[in-house]
Amino acid sequence: MTFTRTTALVVSTAALLALAACGQNDARKEPAPIEAPTPSTAPATTEPMVGGVAMNPSDNLVANASKAPNLTTLVSALQAAGLTERLQGPGPFTVFAPDNAAFEKIPAATREGWMQPAQKAALTKVLTYHVVPGRVTAADLAAQAQANGGTATLTTVQGEKLTAKDMGGGKWEITDAKGGKAMITQADVAQSNGVVHVIDTVLMPK
Repeated sequence: MTFTRTTALVVSTAALLALAACGQNDARKEPAPIEAPTPSTAPATTEPMVGGVAMNPSDNLVANASKAPNLTTLVSALQAAGLTERLQGPGPFTVFAPDNAAFEKIPAATREGWMQPAQKAALTKVLTYHVVPGRVTAADLAAQAQANGGTATLTTVQGEKLTAKDMGGGKWEITDAKGGKAMITQADVAQSNGVVHVIDTVLMPK
């Protein structure tokens, strides 16, 4: 009898200890971590920026250029030459757009003279020399250059030609009819009626 009671006591004690251990193990379990929501990596906008302002690819060449603070001189010149309506048309057009700094390289007397009614024809000649019929992207330039020893030749609306040379690393040099050179500083700005490549120097026809 004594042996049986002792045995029962030992078994009961062991059971209690086991339950206590289970309770402690349950208490030590850490709660499942709460997963933080994955932040969105989508860009705020897909519209390209020119002069810090978004260009809407659904807008035409003139509408977008008018929004860009670094293309104000070009827009004024287009207005003086009476070309805004033409560049608002269906096109498509490829425009090598000199920024304000590019126009600043031109002597002030020449720039101011271009804006006068008496020199409208001269201004029109210069501006249409920056326009190529069709939509010519940087990829199109690269394909043409690859097929022609590294240089693409483009015929402008004005009638004379421009050459675009692949300088490597995505850089393009544009050479005008007088041997002047400009660099594309921003390529492939899509428009509803074409594409714009911003350049750092005004191109000059003969």
